[in-house]
Amino acid sequence: MEIDIQKMIFEFIGGLGIFLFGIKYMGDGLQRSAGDKLRDILDKFTTNPFMGVLAGIIVTVLIQSSSGTTVITVGLVSAGFMTLRQAIGVIMGANIGTTVTAFIIGIDIAEYALPIIFVGAIMLFFFKNKRIHSLGQIVFGFGALFFGLELMGSGMKPLRSLQAFHDLTVSMSDNPLLGVLIGTIFTVVVQSSSATIGILQELFGQGLIDIRAALPVLFGDNIGTTITAVLASIGASIAARRAALTHVIFNLIGTTIFMIFLPLFTIFIQYLQSTFGLNPEMTIAFAHGSFNITNTIIQFPFIAVLAWIVTKLIPGEDSMIEYKAKHLDPIFIEQSSSIALGQAKEEVLRMGKFATLGLEEANLYQKTYLQKHADTAMQLEDAINNLDRKITDYLILISRSEMSTTESEEHSMLLDTVRDIERIGDHFENVVELVGFQLTNKVKLTDSAKQDLEDMFNLTIQTLKDAITSLDDKDTALATTVLKSEEQIDKMERTLRKKHILRINEGQCSGSAGIVFVDIISNLERIGDHSVNIAEAVLGYRS
Repeated sequence: MEIDIQKMIFEFIGGLGIFLFGIKYMGDGLQRSAGDKLRDILDKFTTNPFMGVLAGIIVTVLIQSSSGTTVITVGLVSAGFMTLRQAIGVIMGANIGTTVTAFIIGIDIAEYALPIIFVGAIMLFFFKNKRIHSLGQIVFGFGALFFGLELMGSGMKPLRSLQAFHDLTVSMSDNPLLGVLIGTIFTVVVQSSSATIGILQELFGQGLIDIRAALPVLFGDNIGTTITAVLASIGASIAARRAALTHVIFNLIGTTIFMIFLPLFTIFIQYLQSTFGLNPEMTIAFAHGSFNITNTIIQFPFIAVLAWIVTKLIPGEDSMIEYKAKHLDPIFIEQSSSIALGQAKEEVLRMGKFATLGLEEANLYQKTYLQKHADTAMQLEDAINNLDRKITDYLILISRSEMSTTESEEHSMLLDTVRDIERIGDHFENVVELVGFQLTNKVKLTDSAKQDLEDMFNLTIQTLKDAITSLDDKDTALATTVLKSEEQIDKMERTLRKKHILRINEGQCSGSAGIVFVDIISNLERIGDHSVNIAEAVLGYRS
């Protein structure tokens, strides 16, 4: 029988594309249905490694991607939302959660894929309700997943008559390491273990590969899926790189253990298949689930050891940004509103220091154009937003208890200050985005313009630092200095604006450069205004 190679390749790659789209689209719909609270789930339910495992399972089931969960976890570790030990628990849970896709594929409903896609399309195009729209995404993605699998299966059918493919499967049965290597490489290329497990299920279902060759490929798939987190951690913090390396080590250790006991594991899977009458696809799903659950059970008691290993492999101290509030314990509100206000003030001061650091990072970004400064600034802005919510909620709780006149004034001052610092975060975020626009569009600023920006940045940073220090020490003299500095900022902003217009008129700077420059100094001027608001609160009055 003559094989149509083109048709075989087109059906396979087309089916793979539809399959990957189906998983992604279904995951997006599940994520929206969950209210996009993935980080909150990971933040709240990772109090210990065991809860971390559960959180990892839940989030991975919601987004249908263990790589996605691991990438989120890497970001949270880098941001100080969770410790490395908690992250290891989440990564273990993500490996278990990703097996759900294989079990879904094991339910043989491929013949209903097209009607399912049609139902999803109806929900997407004829309903405006957001919830129904999200459900439509899930249904459409679910159908696309099975349709893609069906296409891939159709493309792979001719392989049974190819002697080269037959020889390869025999080699994988005789040499399991070859199967691990093939599974690893293919998952690295496709960037989805769910896709490679799905392909493995199709191959096994069509009798193109036996169980002895399939299991090592399955182990390799689990190693290959770690590449996404590794790529996400490149250039990231030390903590993020440690979390990504943990994912790699966890799956390497698991594969090593299962390769040693491969004959026993093969017998166990064959026993499950015959006892429960599993179809071939479900057999692979059970093998995948058994591998990841057993691997987690074996390594869970050694989380501290894993953390120690990656710390030794990637040494160094990490400068983490601690998103979590440190001082806002509700018990203080019950004891004394005065003590609670003091605790809230400590958190406001932390927020103010984040704002100062964020502005300094924005300045470094516009001077050096190094992405790490932009990333740090955006993390700090994220931390400010998080503290804004936590402090505001805490202050609202305090307002429900009895307060003296002095305490009420302090309470109002802190609420206003929190708002001012949050706005400062928005402004330095704007600066970072403007510099990003400048880089993307290759907008050039003259040396004179750069020096002007440097001068205004330095004055604004110092003014903000003085405002936060005056709040900390209740230093009225320093607060008065802030008012004078802000007048200088206003005057500088007007002067620099005029100078830049002259540069544009003389052809030294382009119109795009003019927009970037003027918008940056405008944001700095607004930061000066918010610094004054903080200083005025210290002086006992606000404009």
